[in-house]
Amino acid sequence: MKSPARRPHGARTAPYGRPSRSRTRQAPYLFLVPAIVLFLLFFALPIGYAVWLSFRKVRVSGLGLGAGARQEVWAGLENYTGALSDSELLRGALRVLGYGCLVVPVMLGLALLFALMLDAERARLTPFTRLAIFLPYAVPGVVAALLWGFLYLPSVSPFSFVLDALGLPQPDLLDGGPLYAALSNIAVWGGTGFNMIVIYTALRAVPAEVYEAAKLDGATPLQIALRIKIPMVAPSLVLTFFFSIIATLQVFSEPTTLKPLTNSVSTTWSPLMKVYQDAFGNGDIHAAAAQATLIAVATLVLSFGFLRTANRRTKQEAGR
Repeated sequence: MKSPARRPHGARTAPYGRPSRSRTRQAPYLFLVPAIVLFLLFFALPIGYAVWLSFRKVRVSGLGLGAGARQEVWAGLENYTGALSDSELLRGALRVLGYGCLVVPVMLGLALLFALMLDAERARLTPFTRLAIFLPYAVPGVVAALLWGFLYLPSVSPFSFVLDALGLPQPDLLDGGPLYAALSNIAVWGGTGFNMIVIYTALRAVPAEVYEAAKLDGATPLQIALRIKIPMVAPSLVLTFFFSIIATLQVFSEPTTLKPLTNSVSTTWSPLMKVYQDAFGNGDIHAAAAQATLIAVATLVLSFGFLRTANRRTKQEAGR
């Protein structure tokens, strides 16, 4: 009878049930599979299909009736040249530029002001105030636009009745120049709370010893806010500015919702409204795809340029 083979001295056996090293290395990738599949199906694939459509067009033969009268053919850069020479798309981009010049500074300025006020030592009812400022962000954009739209209408707005009772003039905020202020107010009302939370969270992460050292040096609360708090939350300001630029370039729900209430908002007021009108109003999905691709590229270039400039300034300041 043979005796069982002995284990070499110093050798160790793996504990029972412990997975092998190869399985351990594969586990993170298995967890990533659902996210990768969703990304490919609902993000990468639609973008690729839109880009493919942007290089196609429909060729109509004769009256466009009968089988084979309408064929989809290769168009090359024809849709892109048409989009770049479209004056209505350019006017929409200029309108969005003016809209963004109102929205972004006011929204980020109010968000920074509210965050500094909530972070002050004398602040009271901070949880309630923080929730009250953030709550409009939870309201969907279409609902917010409808709410403010009826407040803007002179025939149903309670502000108009108050102004009429006081004998004061009733401005029409949905006509002409005030329309930009009316649209900007909706965006500021809905987006300030989110940006405030981001900045306030960054302020709460600053060590208390920094403020105590500043107080020992005789710094006032205003000096602490201007010289310590704001520079410390500069990365958060860059982040919120980045998000605000993207949201401004993609403005769609506010003017679309207000359009039935006024004649001052056209179907092509913003670039995305122009894309929607061409795709579903005029039935030209190929031109709309080219316009959407150009908008996406412009958003990417502006965002990347801004982030690169901000990172360069941050490195320069750190080097000093």
